[in-house]
Amino acid sequence: MNISSIVVQTTPKYVEEVVQSLKDCGLCDYHMHDEKGRIIVTIEGDGVKEELAKLKVIQTLPHVVTADMQMSYSEDELSENIKVLENADAVPAVLNDENMDPTQIVYNGDLKKKDLEEFAKHLG
Repeated sequence: MNISSIVVQTTPKYVEEVVQSLKDCGLCDYHMHDEKGRIIVTIEGDGVKEELAKLKVIQTLPHVVTADMQMSYSEDELSENIKVLENADAVPAVLNDENMDPTQIVYNGDLKKKDLEEFAKHLG
């Protein structure tokens, strides 16, 4: 099962009409919209192919300027990532190194983007 969020863009003049079309089409779940004509919906499918087919139909609705997939969730990907997380160390190896001088760790605002093992190698 896949679930994806779609941002649908229309002109402010047609936002209510497009919202109603989305609610009535049976392809998606409506969540919200703003006065600028941006509409948020989600679609579900057994796979990417089904989701793309639904997206193509949404793109052809009257007064839809654009409709683009923004975020996607896949149960298969989640299961694979859970296995990786379960088998991974909770703390990076460099932080368990008793010889590491903590004053030498440079924080760049996002530890996910910082390869701490590479950093430790540079310290010698």
